Amino acid sequence: MDYVTYGAYDSAASTMSAAALIPAIIIGVICCVIGIVAMWKIFTKAGEAGWKSIIPILNIYTYVKIADGNGVKFLLLCIPIVNIIFGIIFTVKFGKAFGKSGGFIAGLIFLPFIFMLILAFGSAQYVGPNGVPAVAQAPVAPPPAAE
Repeated sequence: MDYVTYGAYDSAASTMSAAALIPAIIIGVICCVIGIVAMWKIFTKAGEAGWKSIIPILNIYTYVKIADGNGVKFLLLCIPIVNIIFGIIFTVKFGKAFGKSGGFIAGLIFLPFIFMLILAFGSAQYVGPNGVPAVAQAPVAPPPAAE
């Protein structure tokens, strides 16, 4: 009868594989920090509090609110299959909210990490939800008093 020993591992191989993970972890943490800084800056440009970018679920709500004007629509991102379609729709609206179009929006969809950095640190200004500027209503003068 053959016995298999499960505890006999080569310690040199396991040490090497653990050491190979360390650079990946460091790079992952750096990418996360850069992404948070970019979203913080974008939220600030849009008139939202930057700290909202670091709170899960609230950051998605705020992203949709910036893009569409109605943050509650982020619940559509909780529905399987539908979330892919609305994720693209909200990304298009998000790009338009900053006055971007065409190629830049395609970049936001396919290379979001790079194009979010460009949006955050570039000269883009927040226009309004769906790219439609909020119309400032002029104060209405009261009707002249009858004498």
